[in-house]
Amino acid sequence: MAIDVKQIAAQVEAKSGFIRSLMGQWEKVIVGQKYMLERLLVGLLSNGHVLIEGVPGLAKTMTVTTLAKAIQASFKRLQFTPDLLPADLIGTQIYRPQDGQFYARKGPIFANIVLADEINRAPAKVQSALLEAMQEHQVTIGEETFRLPEPFLVLATQNPIEQEGTYPLPEAQVDRFMLKLNVSYPTKQEERQILDAMSVTNKKFDINPVVTPAEILQARAVVDEIYIDDGIKDYIVNIVSATRNPKDYKLEIAPLIAYGASPRATIYLTVAAKAYAFVNGRGYVTPQDVKSIGMDVLRHRVIVSYEAEAEEKSSEDIIQMIFDNIEVP
Repeated sequence: MAIDVKQIAAQVEAKSGFIRSLMGQWEKVIVGQKYMLERLLVGLLSNGHVLIEGVPGLAKTMTVTTLAKAIQASFKRLQFTPDLLPADLIGTQIYRPQDGQFYARKGPIFANIVLADEINRAPAKVQSALLEAMQEHQVTIGEETFRLPEPFLVLATQNPIEQEGTYPLPEAQVDRFMLKLNVSYPTKQEERQILDAMSVTNKKFDINPVVTPAEILQARAVVDEIYIDDGIKDYIVNIVSATRNPKDYKLEIAPLIAYGASPRATIYLTVAAKAYAFVNGRGYVTPQDVKSIGMDVLRHRVIVSYEAEAEEKSSEDIIQMIFDNIEVP
């Protein structure tokens, strides 16, 4: 097996060169936020959609836009509003009087990277239309079904502090996002760098496309081959299982959990850990990879009870307890 791991490591080194190039383009625009950049790369490499939550002004939209510009791929930005219609997202049928036929006019969802800005401002019908695209990578317009281009990635943002005029995402849709990121404020030093870089009127940044969709698909094939030991697979299953049956792991947190994570969390945690290893230039997964990416995979899949809310315990607090108590292989 050691020989196989060495071969995989060589493939990772050969196919991961574009990551440094992408980081270089990002650093032209974004100060800090390494956490967000790495997780976006994980989503890109593992074919998983990403939900980014943070207060206004933390460069969420700018980060996604910069990523799209650095990839030779089609990009669409959708500003979600309460009056948005499903047809505004996926397209609609247009009547052509010349021949008396209807034909499909495709919407902005037909792009490699779709930025769903302030996704929680759109009504349920729009979010349902997005659900099929995210899960099946296809869109139905009238009686026709169209495949979406590959790679296809939805990067959504939402503001956690504003509630007026918003529609909470249904649990089924939130579960479609592989990762949910909580973006925090920059450090004092980073904010000073932001001041120096951004306090110029009409400053423009030249972002060069440094990677093609074909290279991303090739990198995904390498991610699929990254070695993960059986002990780490069991570790992942134990973590997810502990969110549903904490007493089996001597954890007294059952009253705090209304619903645990589903098997989709197990799959996503495994794939995300492999992609995280790839981003860090390794051909194998370590337990630390699972811990590093685990919070982003699980925080929106563990639903806390009223008792937890009364005790001011968040899903992150519960997940951290699980990580602290599950034996590491």
